[in-house]
Amino acid sequence: MNIIQLMIPKVSTAFAYENDSVRQGLESMRHHGYTAIPVLSDDNTYLGCITEGDFLRFVLKRGSTDMKDFEQFKIGDLLRKDFCRPLKIQASTEEVIEVALQQNFVPITDDRDAFCGIITRRSLLVYLSKQNGEDDKKL
Repeated sequence: MNIIQLMIPKVSTAFAYENDSVRQGLESMRHHGYTAIPVLSDDNTYLGCITEGDFLRFVLKRGSTDMKDFEQFKIGDLLRKDFCRPLKIQASTEEVIEVALQQNFVPITDDRDAFCGIITRRSLLVYLSKQNGEDDKKL
């Protein structure tokens, strides 16, 4: 599998930095309509993902929905680093399928753990469907 062909590159992906405010993260997710986005360090190292649920738990804990209150808190404070496991860009088809079964998207990193982009379940299914169609033609 050529991950680069399936991957949505970083430049076309919504993500947040760990030092972004909670307000910035909420606004980004609302703008893009996603339920989870990758979180990066300042040097673009992949750290994990933040979800709507993470934000909801934060709002409930704070007891406020005033967005101004959220400017003083950083996304890194909410981050569950063990959530949304990344794969290296050299990952096998089997690895991508295994992780995609557990997550809505698979973050892809390079050898330095820098974020490269994501593979969505949809792009994986389209790829596998095309591969299966080519295999059927060979029979």
